[in-house]
Amino acid sequence: MNSWWRPLAVVVLLALGGLAYWKFAFPVHRIGARSELIMLGDLDGDHHWTAQDVAAFAAWAADPSAGSEALAGRLDLNQNGRIDLEDCHLLQALAEAGGDPYAAEETARARGARFPRPREFYRYRTVDEFQQRPLWALPYPPAKDSVLAWLAEFHPPASPGTYADALEAEIYDEAVRFDQAWRKRAAGLLPLERSYATQKLARAETLFRTGEKFELLLALIELVEDAETLTTRGQSGFALRLLTLRDHLRDVLNSPAYARYQASPQEGQALLRIVSSHLQADLGLAYDFATLGPPRNLTSLESYLQRAEWQYYKSRTHADDFRALIAYAQHDRRYLRAVARTSRKLQDPGVANHNLPMVLLFRQALQLTRGDKKQAAGLLDEAIRIPFAWIKSIPREKLPDSLAYDNFLLPGNKEDGSDKSRHWNVFGAICLYKSPQEALDLALKRELQDLRQGHYAQAEMREFLRDMIGNLNGMFHVMTVQPALLEAPAQKIRP
Repeated sequence: MNSWWRPLAVVVLLALGGLAYWKFAFPVHRIGARSELIMLGDLDGDHHWTAQDVAAFAAWAADPSAGSEALAGRLDLNQNGRIDLEDCHLLQALAEAGGDPYAAEETARARGARFPRPREFYRYRTVDEFQQRPLWALPYPPAKDSVLAWLAEFHPPASPGTYADALEAEIYDEAVRFDQAWRKRAAGLLPLERSYATQKLARAETLFRTGEKFELLLALIELVEDAETLTTRGQSGFALRLLTLRDHLRDVLNSPAYARYQASPQEGQALLRIVSSHLQADLGLAYDFATLGPPRNLTSLESYLQRAEWQYYKSRTHADDFRALIAYAQHDRRYLRAVARTSRKLQDPGVANHNLPMVLLFRQALQLTRGDKKQAAGLLDEAIRIPFAWIKSIPREKLPDSLAYDNFLLPGNKEDGSDKSRHWNVFGAICLYKSPQEALDLALKRELQDLRQGHYAQAEMREFLRDMIGNLNGMFHVMTVQPALLEAPAQKIRP
C-alpha cells in the first residue's frame, strides 16, 4: 500500500499545481478580454475592399438612419467621429487599388496626398466596447425640400473642434436623420400625430432662428424619436388623449387658480376640482377627489398575480443587459445631451427635462430585449435601482442644485433624483399588465394618497401635479412605442 500511494499523491499535487499555474498565472485567464478585428470600409463582410463596398456606402448614404451603429462605425475610415467626403474618397481609393491598402497608399503619396497607413484601416475592438455612431457630415441634397425649412441654409462645421462646433455638427446629423424619418412616415400620420409634429417643427424653427442651439438639438432628438419609434395607429382613443390631459395639468401649474392656491392654501380643493374637470373633459372620467378610495385592493387575487408577473419579468434581466444599458447611459452622445438638460430646484414644474431621456432609455431597453415591452420595463425598473458609489462619495454641497444626486446616469433634477424615473416607468408598465385606464386610476389614487398624507401642503400639491405629468408621459410612450419601428439592433455585451 505504502509503495504506490506516495508517488500517486506527488503526481496529483503536481497536476493540481500545474493547473493552478495555468489558470492563475497566464494573463488570458486573469484578464479575460475578448476582442474582434474590425476592417473599416468592409461593408459586405467579405474581408476585401471592392466596388461592392463602394455601392453599399452609396446605398447607406441614401438612408443613413437605417443601418446599425456597428455598420456606421465601419464607414468612418478616417476615424474622426464623422462620416464625411474623405471617408468616401478613401474607400474609393482602396477599391480602385484592388483592395490593396499598400498600393492605395503608394498611389496617394505619388500625387502628394495624405493617406492613412494600411494598419489604420483595422481596429481591434473589445466585444463590450460601446460603439458611438459617427455623425453624418456629407452633403444632403434633399435639404432643398425638407420639412425643416431651415435645413438648406444650415451646414455642418468643417471640424467639430469647439463646443459650439460640436453642437452644430450634432444638429446637422439629427436634422438629416429626422428628415429621412419624416419622409417615411409623413404620408401615414394620423391627425393627432401630425398636430403634435406641427407644433414641434414650429418650435424647432423658432429655436434655430433665435440661435438656441442646445435646445434645438434636443428638440430634433425628440422629433427623431417620435418619428422612429412612435405610432398611435391601433391605439385606443383613451391612450391617445393622455397627452391632452398631461398638457392641461401643465397649464394648471401655470394658471391663475394655482397662483391663488399658493396665496391661500385653503383653495386646494378648488384646484383639485379643476383637475377633475380636465379628467372629465379629456377622458370622460368622473373623479371626486374628496371621496376617492385607496390605491390598492389588498383582497384582490388578480393584483397579486399581476405583481408576480411583473416580478418575473424583472428577474429575467441578465447581467449583460445591465452592462449594455449602463454603457449606453455613460457613452451615448444623444442620451448624454438629453440628460444634461437640468435646471435649478423648483424650475422644472412641467417635468420637461425628464421625458426625453426616459424615452431614449426605454428605446434602448426595448432593443436589448428584442421588442418585449414588459421585459424592457422590468430592465429599466431594475437598472434604476443600481447604486453608483462614486456619486454617493461626492458631498451634497459640492454638487450643483440641478444635478440628480442618487443616480448620476438618470434624468431629473436634484430635487427629483430617480423619483420621476420610477413614476414614468412603473405606471407605463402598468398599462401593459392592466390597461391605460387602470394605470391612470391607480396613479391618481396613489398620488392623492401622498397628497392627503402631506395635509394638502403646497409642496405636496405641486408634486401631485408633477408626478401625474411624469406618470402620463410614461403611460403614453410605453403604449405608443412600436417595436417594429426599431430597425437598428442595440449593442449588447456578449457573455
